[in-house]
Amino acid sequence: MTAVAALLAGGAETLGSAAEARTLLAHAAGVEPSRLAVLAGISDEVAAAFGVLVEQRAAGVPVQYLTGRAWFRTVSVAVGPGVFIPRPETEVMTGWAIDRLHELPGRPVVVELCAGSGAVSAAIAAELPGCQQHAVELSPDAVRAARANLAGTGVALVEGDMATAFPELDGTVDLVIANPPYIPLEAWEYVATDVREHEPELALFSGPDGLDALRVVARVAARLLRPGGWVCAEHAEVQSDAVVDLFVGTGAYASVTDRHDLNDRPRFVTAVRAGKLAG
Repeated sequence: MTAVAALLAGGAETLGSAAEARTLLAHAAGVEPSRLAVLAGISDEVAAAFGVLVEQRAAGVPVQYLTGRAWFRTVSVAVGPGVFIPRPETEVMTGWAIDRLHELPGRPVVVELCAGSGAVSAAIAAELPGCQQHAVELSPDAVRAARANLAGTGVALVEGDMATAFPELDGTVDLVIANPPYIPLEAWEYVATDVREHEPELALFSGPDGLDALRVVARVAARLLRPGGWVCAEHAEVQSDAVVDLFVGTGAYASVTDRHDLNDRPRFVTAVRAGKLAG
């Protein structure tokens, strides 16, 4: 048996993160991190498994891929290679969307574009049950994860291109939410190594200026939303002005506003469906 404290200290020194060491040791031991303190010791088998996890993390594999889980607001979702890992920044946009949905009567109709793991839709379903939710994702790997994460939630998930998704909902949706890819291709070398080497390019990069997918989101949301319906879409900090101009330029929206994330950085745009798409 090996002492918990000794393993945690060694893992934290290797990784430069006590939190990551705790997460990986708890995963190897099959307990919640809060239970590590009450363990009498760690078996040689578990200690060896922890050592492998630390080596993999030190080599750049994301913690969430090693544990197979990621937390997002009030839900835990399955993730793995080929599936984008949900970020805390997106939690703020999701909270904004939930606040808007709380203001609506009946069963609001919600569509998530670029659903990835389904974390956003799962959080909405958990925090505001009763909505009529739909989600679309293009990646087969992400769709498999999303199906598991959305099982039993009532969210209608489809695999396909968001550009042509849900024609039967045109003009009836109360809220469209999206965390699309938005990193410019020319910025590839500036992306953290563990992200660009392990997470799916389809969920990260979007054309020379990073706005290709956001242009589609703006058009699709204009098609789906009822007059007065909301859209919210995440973007990179440096894209704030460009994304606002993009949504204003469609001629389809009013009240186009950029909003900040947990670090008070520009992170997502919101807009109200005003009328028919120009052109």
